[in-house]
Amino acid sequence: MSFKAGEMVGPYRIIEQLGQGGMATVFKAYHAALDRYVAIKVLHPAFLEDPSFLSRFQREARLVAKLEHPNIVPIYDYTEHEGRPYLVMKYIEGETLKATLSRGPLSKENVTRVVDSVGTALAYAHKWGILHRDIKPSNVLMAADGQIYLSDFGLARIAQSGGSTMTSDMILGTPQYISPEQALGKKDLDEGTDIYSFGVMLYELTVGKVPFNADTPFSIIHDHIYSPLPIPRHVNPAVSEDVERVLLKALAKDRRDRYKDVPALVDAFQNAWNESNPESPETKAAHPIWAAATSATPASAMTLHEVPTIIPVPIPVEDSESSSTTVAAASNQAKEAANQVVQTRESSGQTHNQTAKPKSKLGWILLAIAVVLVLGLLATLFAIRFIRKQIVSNSSLIATVTQTNVPFQTPGLLGEISKAQQYLAANPEDPKGFLILAMAYVDANMLESAHDAITNLEKSGKADESMDWDFGSQFAEKNAWLIAARLDLDAAEMHHETGPLPNDLQDQFHEAVFKAYRNKAAIIYLPILRLSAIDVPLATLARSQYQFYFGVQASGQKILDQLNLKEPNFPEGQLLQAEFSAKEGDTTRARQALINLENNPAATEWMLAAAKSIEGTLP
Repeated sequence: MSFKAGEMVGPYRIIEQLGQGGMATVFKAYHAALDRYVAIKVLHPAFLEDPSFLSRFQREARLVAKLEHPNIVPIYDYTEHEGRPYLVMKYIEGETLKATLSRGPLSKENVTRVVDSVGTALAYAHKWGILHRDIKPSNVLMAADGQIYLSDFGLARIAQSGGSTMTSDMILGTPQYISPEQALGKKDLDEGTDIYSFGVMLYELTVGKVPFNADTPFSIIHDHIYSPLPIPRHVNPAVSEDVERVLLKALAKDRRDRYKDVPALVDAFQNAWNESNPESPETKAAHPIWAAATSATPASAMTLHEVPTIIPVPIPVEDSESSSTTVAAASNQAKEAANQVVQTRESSGQTHNQTAKPKSKLGWILLAIAVVLVLGLLATLFAIRFIRKQIVSNSSLIATVTQTNVPFQTPGLLGEISKAQQYLAANPEDPKGFLILAMAYVDANMLESAHDAITNLEKSGKADESMDWDFGSQFAEKNAWLIAARLDLDAAEMHHETGPLPNDLQDQFHEAVFKAYRNKAAIIYLPILRLSAIDVPLATLARSQYQFYFGVQASGQKILDQLNLKEPNFPEGQLLQAEFSAKEGDTTRARQALINLENNPAATEWMLAAAKSIEGTLP
């Protein structure tokens, strides 16, 4: 049910909706007996897919309600209305820090106040063993009376404890502020994850923009995990070296390298901030660097190679980085050799327009040998780096699904890629160019580059539903299931507003997602939250697969048990049960699941073919 203005929810009369997010909707309400306004945060219905969620909701809400701190929005009540759990919180007159920043940078004194308020609130919660998990300016409230609050401790904690499709395997957090370990879906989060998100907010307050931003959340998440932090003073020269040092430590990729706790971060930042004596906000606002920093880069200004690639699991980047370092060193050696030639010319009184005459043939010979050696070294290193990149892009860590076996980088395949790139360059308004390029990359087993092309298509905003379905089917024929599922999901979202999917398209979508979730990258490219907005049973199935293959098998089985109990005739659930049981050696349960699937009129050809394959593995 939906809460509407004027209706009574317990003792609270709904006044108006204040906002809506991925996990909750917020309403302003009035409590007549206490004569006060409150904020009611109603959790998303998907949380209720877990039958034990309400009991956990009450337990966790009771815990976060104990957080009594002047800088934390207090929770007054927690209960449920017609099956919908909700929190009742203090209603704050004012605006969010995000809204304040939209009008310009804060003064030096207000930055100090925000950092102190948020820092003390976080430190207090951490002492209770509660992480926030979603520190960002929109969760910092600037009250009209001057008080500063950190909100949504309850939502972050309660959501993490749930077992619905919205929680356990979903990446909780906002892409621009998410920590690398949180983005990777790690379960052993600690204070370091809040320190990183807090560090992103400090970066935004002092530099003028968040460190990573892009048109899609996938690109942003990738950058938090793998891309080097943009050096603060390179983005905004007004930032002092001391403040830059604090930001670099707070935003270290490895949480062990960050500050040991929030008080240590706050102390270091405040010392650096107070000693730096930064420019006034008026000066910063007028500074061209600051103005550039606060404006987003338009998508049209980005080139193909600037679009990040989403890699959901760690890859051996040390080798590629050392290659880059070696190449850079070799390049520096070449520059030094050139400088020595210039210095020799200058010392001999020659100008740049004069031709240097060698003192002897030996000098020319030595110079030629040096140039050949340097060029040879550079060519070798670039070749090694190129091969490593292809090996990584073909690694089973990135693509665990079966791909077409193609001879490594044959001239013909490179030619097809070149043709596709030329077509895209000549037809920038044709979205099909991105798909043709992605197809060429898939044929060459360059999966990382193929995903880049799809990401560019999504960024262009020119995707067409019919075209996505068509190419999704073509990628499926090549067993490129993750790319097929990405296109099918985009198409399904476009279709969602017009009604349910036709049976054939739904079957195509389900097969692609079912097979794509053999790939760990699916949790990034096919988020559970997006799937649940289109098809809750399919999203639950995907979550079960992800847990079983990349998390805890028992958890994956538990999720599947709940799905099959709720949707006993869901054929994909029966197929997955047969698969799980076969892998665990439970032949009896596997055979029963196969029998159920074979007798299910909703089972389609691909499901029956997969069932036959599973049956062939049973003793």
